[in-house]
Amino acid sequence: MRTDSTHVISAVRDLNRLELAGECVRAALEAISAADPGWTSRVLELPGWAERYRARVDSWRLPASETRRGELARAYGADGYALVEAVYAPFSPGWLRNLPAVQALRVMLIQNYVRVIDRKGREVVKRRRPLEDGGEGLPPARVRLTSPYDVDARWAAKGDDFFWNGYKLHISETCHTITGTNGDTGDTGGTTIVPPNLITNVATTDATVPDNQMTEKIHQMLAARGLLPGEHYLDSGYPSAELLVGARQRFGIALITPVLLDHSSQARAAAGYDRAAFTIDWDAEQARCPQGQASSSWSRCTQRDTEAIVVKFSGEVCRPCPVRSLCTSAKRGGRQLTIRARPLQEALDQARADQTSNDWQDKYKLRAGVEGTMRQAVAVAGVRRARYRGLAKVHLEHVFSAVALNLIRLDAWWNGHPLDRTRIGHLARLELAELSLAA
Repeated sequence: MRTDSTHVISAVRDLNRLELAGECVRAALEAISAADPGWTSRVLELPGWAERYRARVDSWRLPASETRRGELARAYGADGYALVEAVYAPFSPGWLRNLPAVQALRVMLIQNYVRVIDRKGREVVKRRRPLEDGGEGLPPARVRLTSPYDVDARWAAKGDDFFWNGYKLHISETCHTITGTNGDTGDTGGTTIVPPNLITNVATTDATVPDNQMTEKIHQMLAARGLLPGEHYLDSGYPSAELLVGARQRFGIALITPVLLDHSSQARAAAGYDRAAFTIDWDAEQARCPQGQASSSWSRCTQRDTEAIVVKFSGEVCRPCPVRSLCTSAKRGGRQLTIRARPLQEALDQARADQTSNDWQDKYKLRAGVEGTMRQAVAVAGVRRARYRGLAKVHLEHVFSAVALNLIRLDAWWNGHPLDRTRIGHLARLELAELSLAA
């Protein structure tokens, strides 16, 4: 099988922080007014609230000056806190606080505002500012609310120039080379049989989930339906050393995927001694450099929440070395290596060696076909734009889209029709029209 992912834009408008604050208050007011009009009339001063929140926030132009924007943001925050306090007051029915729009308002207030006591002893509402600006800090993107109408959608970025608010879709499909002939089934025609590539799994996440966090989950979903492949073709966003080993041990799957290369200065410059030039004696917990010198220390540590091993060579050994400049740029100490635990490091070394061979690169070309599946999913089913709101509904939409694509592929295969239509230019179309009229 092969798997790839694509972005999915949510079915809500994009809002900045100011618009989000105002729209969350308005959405909560609309929901409460529809659920309990009597409570709204009794508790709220309708003329004032209606004047501020009658129209959607994105339907009018926001103030241009930063001062007026700040005042409006604080007003939205104060109104939001006042509304939530009224909903949670003893005189209010308990079920009002369970309205989704009210809960979205509470989340927005927590994520974007703080209440502090000023010098005069008064409670005031302030907008949160990033930590780097000396503020209180903002929540990470993976939990940050982006709309009161779709609380599962999240902002994410791809590269430096593409941002979207929504979800991410992972599609897995079978991929075949020629597997046999009709003679295998008793036919004498000798025509090769190429089974259709069918989508076997779709997974939908919010936009902030990295691809490598979905690799094992996709395998678990396939295992639950008895559809595990022997080989899984992926791009470089999906693998890690742990996944290379874990997929083989837990599921019996070989991940055919490029792994990240050695990022040492020697490896990047393709000059000098990179990690592969050192011999590791795992049993003795020692490394030996290309000049035959042994390491002086072997220390287990945690780097960026990952277990690692730091191997150091003595400065007394490295300083007089005739090829020191090819090995390290350290002025005082010796060379230092950072490696993973033995099974993980050996898997990484093997994968890095394999992906440089022509045979592996020819084999990996099979993964490119999933790009055609993504094109078909976008062109036929429009999967890059969500029709519904909420992760569960968007995922169901993707499941239906995959079923439709499989039916299209099976119909084309059963009837011997090419799956992709070739492009026909205007001149060729005129010629076909004249031929049909002549016939």
